[in-house]
Amino acid sequence: MLGTTGSGKSTLARRLAERLALRYVELDDLSWQPGWRETPIELFRHLVRQATDGDTWVVAGNYKRVRDLYWPRADLLVILDYPFPLVFWRLLCRTFRRGISGESCCNGNRERLLPHFYSRDSLLWWCITTYRRRRREFLWLDEPGHSEVPVLRLTTPWATERWLARL
Repeated sequence: MLGTTGSGKSTLARRLAERLALRYVELDDLSWQPGWRETPIELFRHLVRQATDGDTWVVAGNYKRVRDLYWPRADLLVILDYPFPLVFWRLLCRTFRRGISGESCCNGNRERLLPHFYSRDSLLWWCITTYRRRRREFLWLDEPGHSEVPVLRLTTPWATERWLARL
């Protein structure tokens, strides 16, 4: 499952894994250790290899440094290619929800609300600065010869729900 920050990758991947009784792999959980410490690259790669061992899994995440471990074995690359206003709105709502409720994410870490509005480490800022780049990267996958794996691009939540309902 691919998409820009806040597009709904994790939510859709979790729903898809439940529906098809597949293992759900959240790359953020493998990448971030408690205390927001980044997992060393070799350990991260080991954890991804372990999590995607076998043939039945759904992976959520955009981490280029581990794609080589599972993309060649994927049956389908699903890209959530939603418009920026929708993605940003969803991310803003999620940020407030997590910040206010204390909901944990990424291997038990918690997001603090205020830093999202004054820090360059903010996911809101990350979304603003990476949206176009990610989108170009994902459009590149549609070009002949760039992906041996079939690519499904979903451009609206309605199209996503329709696709999921047909499975």
